[in-house]
Amino acid sequence: MKKPICKLWNTLRRPAVHLSLGAVTLVSFVAGIIFWGGFNTALEATNTEEFCISCHEMQNNVYQELQGTVHWSNRSGVRATCPDCHVPHDWTDKIARKMQASKEVWGKVFGTIDTREKFLEKRLELAQHEWARFSANGSLECRNCHDYNSMNWDVMSDKAKRFMKPAAERDQSCIDCHKGIAHQLPEQMTFKDPALDQLEQRAQGLSPDKGGHYYTVKAITLYLDKELTQPAGELEAASPVQLQEESGDSVKLLVPAWRKTRGFGRVLYEDFGMNITSLVLDKEVAQNNELVKVQAEAKVDELTGLPWEPVEVALWAEQGALLPEAEDLWGYARDTYRTACSVCHSQPAEAHFDANTWPGMFAGMVGFTNMDADTQALVLKYLQKHSSDYADGAH
Repeated sequence: MKKPICKLWNTLRRPAVHLSLGAVTLVSFVAGIIFWGGFNTALEATNTEEFCISCHEMQNNVYQELQGTVHWSNRSGVRATCPDCHVPHDWTDKIARKMQASKEVWGKVFGTIDTREKFLEKRLELAQHEWARFSANGSLECRNCHDYNSMNWDVMSDKAKRFMKPAAERDQSCIDCHKGIAHQLPEQMTFKDPALDQLEQRAQGLSPDKGGHYYTVKAITLYLDKELTQPAGELEAASPVQLQEESGDSVKLLVPAWRKTRGFGRVLYEDFGMNITSLVLDKEVAQNNELVKVQAEAKVDELTGLPWEPVEVALWAEQGALLPEAEDLWGYARDTYRTACSVCHSQPAEAHFDANTWPGMFAGMVGFTNMDADTQALVLKYLQKHSSDYADGAH
């Protein structure tokens, strides 16, 4: 039994040129510990918020935005730092991420985003890289703190619960719905939808008939004069109008509407008791009885106790924004709603809410889409006009 032990000891003592194998093993072991300690220390040094914001590219851009969000300051006092969200916690993935970061060093050396203008121009590309990473790993960094299994549904608001429960059931990646929660969204995300562009081109090519009934394809400015020099307000998208008169490139539009008799009456609505905005007038115009003509006695909305009165307004606008059929607009809005709003969750049916509830619901949803302002206005009007107030048999 002693011979193998003696052989091993003799091997360890045997000179390896100048040093024994045992000494080489011991030195290598110590050197390994020193190297690993040094490597890990350097790795962790690059994994701090101080390191992340040591370059002005991050310090002056995304770091400033972070400080205005709930991830920076909140009632629980828990703060998410840069590496909490942008560096994987698992060691293997962390090393892979650090290797990818070599591109960022290259960018720093060559000034890829060393000015605010360059950063904004590059922002969409940078964001898309991070969104792709979060999508690939199921938003792992988010879920190190926000875990579906730890959510208390009983204390969650009804609105949050309605969106989060389906997401939890399919184990959905957080980034699908929560882009822009810690940093501003890239401006390039808002783009003009080609389908809406086609509708606008059709409106521009249309020759409307006097006395005809039309719908506005987008929000347009209203004027007191046919020369279009005196602004009077703004007519909202998909509002019903009647063409009264034409003069060159100008058209005089008659807009039937309702208004609440309380306040200045600047906002006019499409239907009694429904907060479906048709137009917003300047204060002086709204109080001018010659321009805003009352058509009948006021009616009281039993739900709110507010009196509403029917009115008509006739004002001028630039030609080229009218379509004869509302269904053209609704078809576009329907398709947009069912595609853009299904990325995050199963969107509610149009008739699931009434017309006065939809604006608040839509405002909470639209921030996670890339709809431009004109598209947003059309989709909201579509949802209100197809809400439970207008759908037979809807609750």
